[in-house]
Amino acid sequence: MKVVVVESPAKAKTIEKYLGPGHRVLASFGHVRDLPPKDGSVEPDKDFAMHYEMSGRGNDSVRAIATALKEADSLVLATDPDREGEAISWHVLEALENRKVVKGKQVSRVVFNEITKTAVTEAMRNPRDIDMDLVNAQQARRALDYLVGFTLSPVMWRKLPAAKSAGRVQSVALRLICERETEIEAFRAREYWTIAGDFLNAEGQKVSARLVELGGKKLDKFDLNNQQTAEAAVAKLSGLKYSVADISIKPAKRNPYPPFTTSTLQQEAARKLGFSAAFTMQLAQRLYEGVDIGGETTGLITYMRTDGVSMADEAIRAARDVIAEDFGRDAVPQSWRVYKSKQKNAQEAHEAIRPTDFRRRPRAVARYLDEAQLKLYDLIWTRALASQMESAELERTTIDIRDAANTGGFRVTGTVVLSPGFLKLYEEGIDDKSADDEEGARLPKLAVGDKLDTQGIIPEQHFTEPPPRFSEASLVRKLEELGIGRPSTYAAILEVLRARSYVKMEAKRFVPEDAGWLAYAFLVSFFDQYFAYDFTANLEEKLDEIAEHKLDWKKVLEDFWRDFSRGDDDHVSVKDAITRIDENMGRRGEVLDAINKMLEAHFFPARGDGHDPRLCPACSKGQLGIKAGRTGAFIGCSDYPDCRYTRPLAAGGADGEMALSGPQELGKDENGVDVTLRQGPFGPYVQLGEAEGKQKPKRASLPKGLPADEVTLELALKLLALPRVVGLHPETQKEILAGLGRFGPYLLHDGKYAKLKDAMEALEIGINHAVEKIAAAAARGPGRKRPEPKPLRTIGNHPEDGEPVNVIDGRYGPYLKHGATNAPVPRGEDHTTISLEAAVAAIAARAKSGKGGKKAAPKKAAPKKAAAPKAEKPAAKKAAVKKAAPKKAPAKKSAGKKDAAE
Repeated sequence: MKVVVVESPAKAKTIEKYLGPGHRVLASFGHVRDLPPKDGSVEPDKDFAMHYEMSGRGNDSVRAIATALKEADSLVLATDPDREGEAISWHVLEALENRKVVKGKQVSRVVFNEITKTAVTEAMRNPRDIDMDLVNAQQARRALDYLVGFTLSPVMWRKLPAAKSAGRVQSVALRLICERETEIEAFRAREYWTIAGDFLNAEGQKVSARLVELGGKKLDKFDLNNQQTAEAAVAKLSGLKYSVADISIKPAKRNPYPPFTTSTLQQEAARKLGFSAAFTMQLAQRLYEGVDIGGETTGLITYMRTDGVSMADEAIRAARDVIAEDFGRDAVPQSWRVYKSKQKNAQEAHEAIRPTDFRRRPRAVARYLDEAQLKLYDLIWTRALASQMESAELERTTIDIRDAANTGGFRVTGTVVLSPGFLKLYEEGIDDKSADDEEGARLPKLAVGDKLDTQGIIPEQHFTEPPPRFSEASLVRKLEELGIGRPSTYAAILEVLRARSYVKMEAKRFVPEDAGWLAYAFLVSFFDQYFAYDFTANLEEKLDEIAEHKLDWKKVLEDFWRDFSRGDDDHVSVKDAITRIDENMGRRGEVLDAINKMLEAHFFPARGDGHDPRLCPACSKGQLGIKAGRTGAFIGCSDYPDCRYTRPLAAGGADGEMALSGPQELGKDENGVDVTLRQGPFGPYVQLGEAEGKQKPKRASLPKGLPADEVTLELALKLLALPRVVGLHPETQKEILAGLGRFGPYLLHDGKYAKLKDAMEALEIGINHAVEKIAAAAARGPGRKRPEPKPLRTIGNHPEDGEPVNVIDGRYGPYLKHGATNAPVPRGEDHTTISLEAAVAAIAARAKSGKGGKKAAPKKAAPKKAAAPKAEKPAAKKAAVKKAAPKKAPAKKSAGKKDAAE
């Protein structure tokens, strides 16, 4: 018998069916061991010895494989066909050798790029040995990540409480996001104007063109930079007679895109489907491992972690046949297309991501897939098929329109599709399409010399826009362009940044969180060389060269560690930098000075009124700056302890608002007392008068969401007057008060409260409306039971008990529910698309933590009627003795059995 090891149980079931009797296929459940997160897991001084530790699930998997292997004569390692998969096979083999169950067994490694019967059986006929260069490339990556993380993360924990960790690649991705945000914050819009001309030909057909020349001079973008110059140009151009001066027609060709790689799939799924990189890879994993089609589990796509853009010859032949059937022979090019990766080091030269069978059209498998799976399969099938279709034949026409004196020159460009080719089937999505893109304009039939009637010369104002924030698609593309990260790491990089609250998503774009700004500033200020784009990309190239049998992995680690730990004449070592940081972390320490300097424009942006943005609003003497405390980072005054002003760490002020530079006078009340607007530790507030001795002046916080610059004297006086008497209740003749409390705006009558929707209602509500609100609150009654929430979505049935796993609309947003266990939707997941597998994992983690559900009430001991006549005290003593004595013996016996078995 042969024992075959794959990574997932779903894949194990499918492959066991393909191989039939004489084969036992078991899952490793991914990596069975890893470097433990503690000091000493990698020892540079001992030739980079790596001390791996078995995971709990890994122990279970290896134990099951070892048991099955006792009755087998050979072991086949069939994990994924990349360096991660190669490393998993090696770790499984090492763990089995440690258990001494491999001796005398034949061990081989097989790889297949798709899970189909043909591919699997063919792979089994062509076994090989484990490729140690691929394994060592993965080990080197893991060692580098460990050495960087465990050298720098501890100093971040000590000095920056808001920071969670440093990562060799994730921190470079964070740097990209923060530097893009810095560009956006520093951006200053420039005004420019364009002028369009609307013309009619003899048949009354409209042509809209754009001014490109004025007075014989070609216009640059900012030549018309204000309304006056634009209107002066319009005055010159109006009333002139225009005609067609030139027509240029050029043939053009658009070639199809290559099939998907991992990064292009993630980018296009984000653009067209709105999927996150992590969700895209989850769906692709399931399509690769297979779905049940007609009673047989079938893999629908090839392996989804690849840099390659080529397809197997038989797949290209199948694609050309399907193109001919669906679009006609004219859509099939004379010779098939061969694509080559533009990336310098395409990982292991795998095939591109493609369907395992092009005849399995999306409409044919629609009933076997859920909505998200079908969308992704359709995208992969369409892109791969289009890659082998004819090019699109285009005709690009440019028309120049001028007056007789050549005062103004207008131009319009349009494109005509003569033969659509692959565009019949597929066109790539666009991240940020230019507003000035005129391609595709429909043009009427015109000839040189045709007279045109002017319908209008129209000026239009524009402002330059900052570079867009990174989306998942554009960030993955940027990482790929820089050579940072590899197919198996992109989704994990983005997920780690979100999980550590370094970034958040706004309108599907990455925005740095305050903790992310601190981590970025700290690492770039003190360890810039090791988080530079070129440095990280060069390391990635070296890892590729290890996999390609060109470099020794220990030599790569040795070179890195020498520079990292010891330094040279050109740079300070990391260890020296950490020592310097520890020695200078005083009240005016080097660390915070450097971070304050680097992030000054972000946390203390320049004010329009000319005030110093860092001037303390409390003492008007000290300078505000970022401080580090036991509970996290915050903004405080440099004159501490004389001034104890603090506010939360947020750009511009608390809750992101612009901080006030000292008290701002709003006016005086009816008694002539000053009313001022001030900034406090918990946000802006209004104050009546000044402190007199120990007596504090009356204050009122601004309602949440009310900008400080919208506060008037009238509004401030209303806030200071709260709580106010609305009137007397007509039935009880008792006062109704309206006010703002800890839990929001309220009405109070006869000791009972009623909620108001917002602060403005507390300021303006009248007696009639207040009586209605109080009556409605009384009708609801105290402590009423909430209705059982209805599921927003049923994801599926739990694999263990068959009970439904639902998405519930909770008070604080959607959450997962299974039985009595409630779990939050994991970061990076969308509740509308989360898979059953991801939901089950989140629920299991929540249940293991002991949270997320109602605790079962302790069972009450049932009264034992038969024991009633007996004396209770002796029985109790006897039971206690019996209970205490045997407890230790079974524990020792059990432990001994477990040790012996393992």
